[in-house]
Amino acid sequence: MSTSIKLIIQNFGRFLSNMIMPNISIFITWGIMTALFSSTGWCPNSFLEQLISPIIFYLLPLSIGYTGGCLISGTRGGLVGIISTMGIVTNSNVPMLLGSMIVGPISGWIIQFFDKKINKKIKSGFEMLVNNFSIAIIGSILSIISFSIIGPLITYLSYFLGHIIKLITDYNLLPFVSIIIEPAKIFFLNNVINHGFFSPLGVQDILNQHSSIFFLIESNPGPGFGILMAWLFFGTGDLSKSSGSAAIIQLFGGIHEIYFPYVLTKPKLIFSLILGGMTGIFMLTLLHGGLISAASPGSILSILAMTPKGLYFSNIGSIFCSFLVSFISSAVFLQNKIKIYDNKCQDRQKKYKYSLNLEKLNNREKNDNLKSVVYHNIKTIIFACDAGMGSSAMGASILRKKIKEANLMDISVLNLAINLLPKNADLIITHQDLTHRAKKYTTNAQHISLKNFLNHEFYDNLVKNLVQNKIVLKNRKIEKVCTMNRNNADTEFHTFQLSENNILLNQIAENKEEAIKIVGKHLVKQGYVTYNYIDSMLEREKISSTWLGESIALPHGTIESKNFILKTGIMFCQFPKGIRFGENINDIAYLIIGIAAKNNEHVKIVSNLTNALDNKDIIKKLSTTKNIQEVLSLLIN
Repeated sequence: MSTSIKLIIQNFGRFLSNMIMPNISIFITWGIMTALFSSTGWCPNSFLEQLISPIIFYLLPLSIGYTGGCLISGTRGGLVGIISTMGIVTNSNVPMLLGSMIVGPISGWIIQFFDKKINKKIKSGFEMLVNNFSIAIIGSILSIISFSIIGPLITYLSYFLGHIIKLITDYNLLPFVSIIIEPAKIFFLNNVINHGFFSPLGVQDILNQHSSIFFLIESNPGPGFGILMAWLFFGTGDLSKSSGSAAIIQLFGGIHEIYFPYVLTKPKLIFSLILGGMTGIFMLTLLHGGLISAASPGSILSILAMTPKGLYFSNIGSIFCSFLVSFISSAVFLQNKIKIYDNKCQDRQKKYKYSLNLEKLNNREKNDNLKSVVYHNIKTIIFACDAGMGSSAMGASILRKKIKEANLMDISVLNLAINLLPKNADLIITHQDLTHRAKKYTTNAQHISLKNFLNHEFYDNLVKNLVQNKIVLKNRKIEKVCTMNRNNADTEFHTFQLSENNILLNQIAENKEEAIKIVGKHLVKQGYVTYNYIDSMLEREKISSTWLGESIALPHGTIESKNFILKTGIMFCQFPKGIRFGENINDIAYLIIGIAAKNNEHVKIVSNLTNALDNKDIIKKLSTTKNIQEVLSLLIN
């Protein structure tokens, strides 16, 4: 499949699934209420059962029609879409999910076309009138067309598809759809298949019986779980080490994308997925299994929640059989890959060299991937996938934790669907098969491609590069400022000597304003500033926090406060209980250094203390010591 055709299929399928996925919670609501209150449910209730039918016949189609219109033309498209959809749901005795997926986008395109034609042609003061009446008139026309023409056509089409599906089922051909489904999933078409095709088919199917097999064809976690467990016991290299945790995430978290890299690394494993998928569908057909609504995500927990009473054995049995077939066949493929020669010694040597070369190749690729990134001024890192909820959410969660541990609080880590990527993103991380799509939405952003979202070495190296870049920029900034002021510094600084009078230990304050006042009063007491300088320090803090990080704050006055400075000096104050200085709750300062300096001398003062302040062990000692002489020795040395 060429890249262009693959991209067209992905974009079309993504558009279909994007109409369904925002409304998945309504599917689940319908499934829960059906499982509980229907005549065959856990708690049959004829009164509450009346809520079930309107959800599937009205609420879901109208919501999908609105979503489809919004995807094309925002809120105006959504409003026309929901009006048009009302026409097809009124003149039909089948759920109009398929019809709403057609009418909604068409309505969006029509209102978009209308808006372009009248753009800048409406006289001032008539905008609201035109906007409201255009939606009403176009929506009415489309609703009538939907009621009289589109609705009946979709009804006949639904009956025709139902007849085709019945023939396929009667002739036991349904398992063979795995030949198409499983390879397509590997190319990130899983959401397209499940939400774009099988969910509407499942809704149509469930009207004729208590459950539908279509809700469990794509969402079955058995084949993927079998692949990952085979990698755990018979695989080699980094993927084998991470397969155990990946298996847990895939089975209980429902993130199927996590096993895609394991299959793409060993393409023969696609056959294991197909065999496992065929087995699962065959067992579901044989045991008459199925779900009462869509299971999203495809977690074993979601599947159990959507399993009707009496079908637990059928569903669990089919999932287990698909797992077993996938596991056994994957183990065979993985073992055959290892046994290249008959001689065991030669085989081990070959395997070792192959693994070593592969590891070097992967490391080189990962390093080149990271080296190509310019880390300057990266403030937002976005993980993107097809839906923005599976692999991207997992990758963002891992990196977000490591970013926090590295104290890179100024960097935000997000996860989004590819089609929702902002144009001003700094760094985009995607699976290598999705990077080309992401680049179409964010041409100015930097991009990194991943094969495995559980590759912790990648995250560690990325954070390491971000930290090193931050240190380099900080040092360059200090060096530049120091160079600019080296010849202009007042000779008064060179005569300034840090003494016991400049150090205060075991201070207590309720908040940073009170702490600044304590520091300021001692600057006044030592003859460095006038009382007006204290107000200037408080004013400076309102402009932006003087929190430096690493438990240190550096309060000082505004530019206009130079006249309040009598001579250069500092006050080193220790607050053992800590004072919150930054915007975040963890931005606690234990060391508050008040500065008063003329001619930008504070830069030179801070640079003289850099060696001490850059050492976490020394900072910890300075934050807890009760000995002023120890403070002097640590700062001066």
